[in-house]
Amino acid sequence: MTANSQRLGFWRNRAARNETIAAYMFLAPYLIVTLVFTIGVVAFAFYISLTNYNLFTTPEWNNFDHFKTLLGDAKFGRSLVNVLYYVIIVVTVQTVLALLLAVVLNAPIRAKQFYRTLFYAPSVTSAVVISFIFWWLYLKTGYLNYGISKIWELFGAEWEAINWLNDPRGLFQLIVEGITAGRVSIPSSQWYLRGPSITWMAIMAQNIFTTVPTFMIMFLAALQDIPASLYEAASIDGANKRQQFFRVTVPMLRPVLLLVVVLGTIGTWQIFDQVAILTAGGPLDTTLTPVYFIYTEALGISGPPRMGYASSRAIVLAIIILTFTFVQRRYIEGGTEQY
Repeated sequence: MTANSQRLGFWRNRAARNETIAAYMFLAPYLIVTLVFTIGVVAFAFYISLTNYNLFTTPEWNNFDHFKTLLGDAKFGRSLVNVLYYVIIVVTVQTVLALLLAVVLNAPIRAKQFYRTLFYAPSVTSAVVISFIFWWLYLKTGYLNYGISKIWELFGAEWEAINWLNDPRGLFQLIVEGITAGRVSIPSSQWYLRGPSITWMAIMAQNIFTTVPTFMIMFLAALQDIPASLYEAASIDGANKRQQFFRVTVPMLRPVLLLVVVLGTIGTWQIFDQVAILTAGGPLDTTLTPVYFIYTEALGISGPPRMGYASSRAIVLAIIILTFTFVQRRYIEGGTEQY
């Protein structure tokens, strides 16, 4: 039977036809929303990226001029370096902490439900509220500096208060200066070698605090699906707790591990809220991120609106995120089918 005959037979079968139409009717709202607000928006953004458009006049076609200036765009390049530090550190730390917390809360301990609720609370709190709480803690006269100073006093030392949200000194810069007693320093012209700034690391800590609970719940659900017989068999074979963790638990969690890493990577590349609320990209652009940079350029926060230029950078950012996601799936997803 040919393909055309099968199609004709399908349309002649009233029950099969009605069932298919009903299925598409249920899917229609989602398909329409996806078509308009995802595919349509991406297509429009790509069109705008090929024009000069300031929101108030008709777009003027300029081909790929915005993309040609990409390599020489120092500020956008700096935002990519900043967020790359952020992705590497935050995704790694939040994944490890979420897994460890899930393992602890999956163990037979008292008040387990209470601790699960307590640890998950930051994830259901508004990002704006959390940002203002951390802003309060990070003040030079805030509770973080106060608490550290009290701990220092116990050892007879004096703590010099840090302005956590306005300190551009980089991590690698501080390490080099500490090792060489200040004799060697990384110049500001080589900002990419200074590492994430103190302010940037403070925002990293806030993001880790708010995202770990969500991923902890994912790991916890997956841990409860691992058959107890696997641990019993491993114990009979002489495997200790550490060996059981790395030889049984981690391999069984690979599908969820992939999900957590991919979601964490996408979320960190798109960080915006904390930067917009706490630092506006400062100090000295050490917390500038691609999404915040695109936002300011598109709406003209720091100059005339450049929607076409901002759209071109948004397209580049989307390509970078897709590339990272593809690489992660290639190297983490392999072998998960057996689990």
